[in-house]
Amino acid sequence: MWLLKTRDVLLYTILIFCFDVKLTKYTTMGKDYAESFWKHLDKLLSQSKIVIDRPKGSVHPRYPQIVYELDYGYLDGTKSSDNEGIDVWLGTDAEQKLDAIVCTVDLVKKDSEIKLLIGCTLAEKSYIKSFYNEWPQMGGILIERDDSRIK
Repeated sequence: MWLLKTRDVLLYTILIFCFDVKLTKYTTMGKDYAESFWKHLDKLLSQSKIVIDRPKGSVHPRYPQIVYELDYGYLDGTKSSDNEGIDVWLGTDAEQKLDAIVCTVDLVKKDSEIKLLIGCTLAEKSYIKSFYNEWPQMGGILIERDDSRIK
């Protein structure tokens, strides 16, 4: 297991939470963590089945005023901080590539999670950002993958 300097983690966290950023290259002590991060997510995704339990047009099980405009589900056989599968938004882009994540904080559940965005267009990413930020007890930031700077 590797450790980052507390200062590095704090500065990077501030950058992420203050801005929607692209996680391209985060280097500390000579190691590129962004490339490793995305590769690990790709591997996890390739080894897991996507289960869509809230198809486009369905309503949230506890909040019927929330209607999903995209397919939403989870990776079967995985676990997130809520002890459920890692959440996934499935967009309409033909490539169906993992190209972003959303980091969320939910004050009602008192948790924080990441959600994988697969094949989401710019408009769909905008919808997802709004989805997590229109409620007073929840917030989320979008981090886009940018492979153009990773060697």
